[in-house]
Amino acid sequence: MTFKPPFDVLTDYERRSLAHVPGLPEQLDAPGLWRGVGYRIGTRRLASTFSEVVEILSLPQVTHVPGSQPWMLGLANVRGSLLPIVDLKQFLEGERTVLHESQRILLVRQPGGDVAVLIDELFGQRSFHDQQQISVEDVAEQGLADGRYAHFIDRAYRLDDQPWGIFSLDRLARTPEFRQAAA
Repeated sequence: MTFKPPFDVLTDYERRSLAHVPGLPEQLDAPGLWRGVGYRIGTRRLASTFSEVVEILSLPQVTHVPGSQPWMLGLANVRGSLLPIVDLKQFLEGERTVLHESQRILLVRQPGGDVAVLIDELFGQRSFHDQQQISVEDVAEQGLADGRYAHFIDRAYRLDDQPWGIFSLDRLARTPEFRQAAA
C-alpha cells in the first residue's frame, strides 16, 4: 500500500471539490419535483422551502416580553443569541398553540435578524410533483387558504389524500404586522 504525501491528498481534494457541480441531485434529475420541510399548524398541513428554513430546533426556554403582542411568546437564548419566538398559530388564527415537550420551532431568516416560529408538529422532508398540484378551487374548498393563510399560500399539493399548502415563510417575515411585535 502506497501513501501519498499530505499535500498531494489535499490538492486532490481541492481538484475534486472544484469539479463538483453544486445543486441537489434531485433538482438536477427530476424536473417538476418540489421539496421542502413539512409541518402542521392547527389542522393544516403545510410545507416551506428548505431555503426559507435556516434550522429546526426543539422549543427552548422562553422569557416573556412585557408589552408584546399576544402571539409573541418571548425571547430565547439560542447559542448566545437572543431569538424572538412567535406562536404562528396564534398569529394566523388567533388561537394559542398548546405547548408540549416535543414542540419544534422553525428558524427563519428575516431582515434585521432571525426569528423562530412555533409549529404544532414537524413531519420532516416532503416531496411533491407537479402532477400532485391541486387547483385554486380545491385549495379554497379544502380551507387551506382561509383567513390570514390566504396571504402566505399560493399553491397546494395532494399527497396520500391529504392537502398540503406551500407556505411562504419569507413573505411572512416581510409582513409589517409580523415585524411589529410590540403591542
